[in-house]
Parts: sequence; structure tokens; C-alpha cells
Amino acid sequence: MKDTQKAGKGTTAVKKRYDGFTAEEKAAMKDRVEEQKVSARRGGKADEEGALLEKIAGMSEADRAMAKRIHAVIKATAPGLSPKLWYGMPAYARDGKIVCFFQPAQKFKTRYATLGFNDAARLDEGTMWPVAYALTKMTADDEARIGALVKKAMS
Repeated sequence: MKDTQKAGKGTTAVKKRYDGFTAEEKAAMKDRVEEQKVSARRGGKADEEGALLEKIAGMSEADRAMAKRIHAVIKATAPGLSPKLWYGMPAYARDGKIVCFFQPAQKFKTRYATLGFNDAARLDEGTMWPVAYALTKMTADDEARIGALVKKAMS
């Protein structure tokens, strides 16, 4: 979409261009389309955990270390969640709906990774509650907190 500003007297028109999505956002959308195609080709029975682990293996060292630990915590805490890729990110679903996901810092070139929860997670507490957590590294306390959040999300 292009906006054109009217030129002042004696000047030429200045065009502003909306650049739209970033390259990283476009790549995430392409990842999602490919995930859906693969799932459709295999009747929804693709080796989604294998694809998730492969994606984790390709992450930067810091993101990979956190993603591996988060994967282990979620598998131990909520074995009923299905691991899968979602916009090219490790995610965990219940009945086909994404409950939580790990967004590596490298994905959108941010300074921290994110553990996020979608509306399928039952984290409701009053009229306002957090649904995303910034991660710079993982400690044993962080793992325990993540385990508690995932357990609550599944309740």
C-alpha cells in the first residue's frame, strides 16, 4: 500500500512506502505453510516430534540449550501434549490446538527467547494474567516454574 503526500508549492510529491512484514516474519509464515503441507501429505501423522527435534538441533547454541530443556520439562510434566512445529517454532498441542511454544531469540533477532502460552492454556487468573515469559538462560528454578505453568495450563 502506498501513501502519497501532497507536495508543497514548488516541491515534488514524496512517496512513503509501507514495507510490510520483515524477512523473519515472512520466513515464519512460509514455515507454517510448509508445516501444513507436510501434515496434509501424511494425513496429519507426520513425525512431528522428529521435526521439532531437528528444528531444535539447528538453533544457535543458547537457544538450543533452552529449547532442549523446555522440551524435556514439557514431556515430563505433560506427556499428553503433542510436540509439533508451529511457524517454525517448537510447540505443544492438545487436541490440535497449540497450548505453548518456544520462540528462539534468533527467530526474530530479539535479545531474548520467549516461552508463550496460547488461549488453549488454562492459565486464567482473575481478569489479567501473563501468557509469555522472556528467557535469557535456564536455571533449575526456571525449569520448576515452567513445569508448574505447564501443569496449570493442562488443568
